[in-house]
Amino acid sequence: MLIKSSENGASVTGIDADNKIISIAERKTKALKLDINYREGMSFDMPFRDKQFDRCVSSLLLHHLTLKNKQLTFQEAYRILKPGGELHIADWGKPSNTLMRGLFYIVQFLDGFETTAENINGALPELMEKAGFRNVGIAEEICTPLGTITLYKGRK
Repeated sequence: MLIKSSENGASVTGIDADNKIISIAERKTKALKLDINYREGMSFDMPFRDKQFDRCVSSLLLHHLTLKNKQLTFQEAYRILKPGGELHIADWGKPSNTLMRGLFYIVQFLDGFETTAENINGALPELMEKAGFRNVGIAEEICTPLGTITLYKGRK
């Protein structure tokens, strides 16, 4: 919704695996008088055609996925993006200092050590590159009460 609010002329499509979450998002979208399409689906098996989008955005999803599903998600993002399209990710990243590492244990206890391993080891850029993305980099690192949120980007 924030993307549509800030880029009103953009066509925005959201995806979630849970139809109840989609219903909540649709109610919020309607209340804000925004035009956003929602589809039910998984990030690693998206219900979209090849080369359909200019941008793909993921926010706090990847740390819930296994390594295999992270790899598939990056492949799917690459597939649905047009040539020159961009992938933007906001998720837990490699801790920027010892305090951030200590705080992130809370997230790992809640969400699992297996699914957060690539995040904490700073492996997401490498996984993006293996899926075909270029100009992969970190746009920003943000210290939070639970650890370091990292903003990544890459281009198809």
